[in-house]
This record gives sequence, structure tokens and C-alpha cells, in this order.
Amino acid sequence: MDQAPELLSLADQMLWIAALIAAPILLASLAVGLVIGLIQAATSVSEQTLTFVPKLAAIALVLVLLGGAMVGLLGDFTKDIFDQIAAIGR
Repeated sequence: MDQAPELLSLADQMLWIAALIAAPILLASLAVGLVIGLIQAATSVSEQTLTFVPKLAAIALVLVLLGGAMVGLLGDFTKDIFDQIAAIGR
């Protein structure tokens, strides 16, 4: 199994790309949730469903703004990984 370093490199790239794609969505959701939580704590409103719509709007905004870059990054990675798999198989 002399291809182990190449396969580990592919796994490392996969995890890095997954983190780059998920990070903007998760950070936007976290920021909106934190702001809404602070507002709820300040006003003593304890409605659990109040955070859903602003988080959904923030995630939609992030996907509109950064969705093309995310898909491009994923497409480039897919092309690169198929090229590397073909090179390993030779």
C-alpha cells in the first residue's frame, strides 16, 4: 500500500474543503443566534421559535453572496480529486 500518503493527502484536502464550505454558513448562523439570544435575554422574551426566521434569512443571504464561490471551490476540488485518483491508479 504505497499510495497511503496520497490517499491521506486527499482526505486532508477533503476535510479542509468541507470546513471552508461550511464555515460561512455556520458563522452566520452563530452570529445571528447570539444577537437574538442577547435580545431575548435583555427583554425576557423566551420564545424558542423566534431565532428560526432570522437564522434562515442569514443563511439564505450567505448562500446568495457566497454560494457561487462555494460551488466553484467544490467543483475545482472534484476535478482535482478525480485527476489525482486517475494518477494513483496508473
